[in-house]
Amino acid sequence: MRLERHGGVSTLYVMAAPAEYGDHLKARIAPLMTGIGPVEGAVVLTAALARLEAAGDLPDLIVSLGSCGSRTLAHAAVYQASSVAYRDMDASALGFPKGVTPLLDRPAVMALPCPIPGVPRATLSTGANVVSGATYDAIDAEMVDMETWALVRAAQTFGLPLVALRGVSDGHAELKALEDWTSTLHHVDQNLAIALDRLVGVLEAEGLAALEIPAFEGQDPAHLPAPDSITP
Repeated sequence: MRLERHGGVSTLYVMAAPAEYGDHLKARIAPLMTGIGPVEGAVVLTAALARLEAAGDLPDLIVSLGSCGSRTLAHAAVYQASSVAYRDMDASALGFPKGVTPLLDRPAVMALPCPIPGVPRATLSTGANVVSGATYDAIDAEMVDMETWALVRAAQTFGLPLVALRGVSDGHAELKALEDWTSTLHHVDQNLAIALDRLVGVLEAEGLAALEIPAFEGQDPAHLPAPDSITP
């Protein structure tokens, strides 16, 4: 793990699994590896940020990179997560809306910054289960992963923004083996690196101002029209 500086922005890159960290990303970054799932993501990132804060070296920005599942989006394409929801949270039996954590001042869906021109936006759902086949029917998001909500909550604890970039590795067919996830990861790695280069350019030109989430009157920014996706 190392912090990268782009212009005046100190950045910590975070990934979940070594299988997602291919040659293209290895040539650019040395990320914090958290392990898979929301618990590992929250624990490892929080511990790392606490150590950095104690050393007086807290980053300005966290960038989460990795794969995701999607039944509808282009295979191997990369998207900026425009929002994230926590699909495991369901306290509706106590009168709370599904997705809302009881006694926590956070909505069921949190908007995320999408600063990169030319990289499309898509909504994201985080949970501890691998989504496949009919499991998608119950999820109101375009992408699914297992870490982003947890990483965002850890980042918020330290007052830090987070950008999430996800490449679609699976979802068009039912998952039956580990290879159904890993077989596309070399394409995802290449396309994540392209998106990362664009993000670096934006940060060097605009700094943290590029991360502002604009307010669009009468329209949820998570559902704005998106430009063409990055594909192999």
